[in-house]
Amino acid sequence: MGDNADITAVRDAHKFNEDNLAAYMEAHVEGYKGPLTVQQFEGGQSNPTFLLKTPERDYVMRKKPPGVLLPSAHAVEREYRIMSALQTTDVPVAKTYCLCEDPEVIGTPFYIMEKVEGRIFRKPELPDMDPAERNAIYDAMNDTLAKMHNVDFKAVGLEDFGKQGNYFERQIGRWSKQYRASETDHVETMEELIKWLPANLPDDDTTTICHGDYRLENMIIHPTEPRVVAVLDWELCTLGHPLADLAYNCMTYHFMHPASGGLVNTDYAASGIPSEKEYIEAYCKRTDRDGIENWPFYIAFSFFRLAAIVQGVYKRGLDGNASSERAKTYGAFAQMLSTLGVDAIRKG
Repeated sequence: MGDNADITAVRDAHKFNEDNLAAYMEAHVEGYKGPLTVQQFEGGQSNPTFLLKTPERDYVMRKKPPGVLLPSAHAVEREYRIMSALQTTDVPVAKTYCLCEDPEVIGTPFYIMEKVEGRIFRKPELPDMDPAERNAIYDAMNDTLAKMHNVDFKAVGLEDFGKQGNYFERQIGRWSKQYRASETDHVETMEELIKWLPANLPDDDTTTICHGDYRLENMIIHPTEPRVVAVLDWELCTLGHPLADLAYNCMTYHFMHPASGGLVNTDYAASGIPSEKEYIEAYCKRTDRDGIENWPFYIAFSFFRLAAIVQGVYKRGLDGNASSERAKTYGAFAQMLSTLGVDAIRKG
């Protein structure tokens, strides 16, 4: 939202009636004044994301993709609800303007929010920064995660946003089913995780708001300060276990992504980036935790869930309705990610 480098013309598979959208915005977005120009962000593998430009201000729209969708996936309605609920908290989110659940307007449900200006960092190594800047940005990311988990979800009207308790048992079941629905090849390490995870559930059954895709790339950093000004991509958010978010956020310590990189073999003292141990300790201090038992379970779960997600992206790419052409290149990711999950278990 704050990075225009990956903005393109609206791709053929995602074109819609822009006149209908403009008419809807005129009726439902306070202060809207056309004319409207629409472009598409390259990012957003699941829900296509668009830049809506007008003479006075820019907006961002997230919509469901076209085609047949997996059950419970692409929940833009839930994104809109959680972001709207967090407007009065200290969790930084974009201002929301409207939600349209009528598919007759542009073909699928969508919502519109403000365009937040700032920086988006694609690489967790934060190249071209000095150690102090890196440290401050990681600390801001850690602080924002803790703030989100410290929100009283009942007080902001989210008591029914998800089930409370048994989060990992339910998630493992859900993503196993999603994986089966989009399975294209037999992956032995996925089979191992599907068996091992439900047999090794942690005793800790805390419930908080859980973002579901919390990583550096999914937040906008202030244009000049090391401060998070908006957390993005809330599609997977629910009431869940906070350590699922923390472990997902820490996955970058365990592998190198072929495109965005990672923190494996980083010299933390020299780089300014906190080690995984330091990052976890900072989070525990901010959330009043004494420590975390069985950390490998949470890391293995994170790799399993991400493997199931990217398998779904790959299958949609094969079917022709993914939001990015890059989706077709995801075929080997389920194997790679599930292998890393099994490695985390074996290393203990």
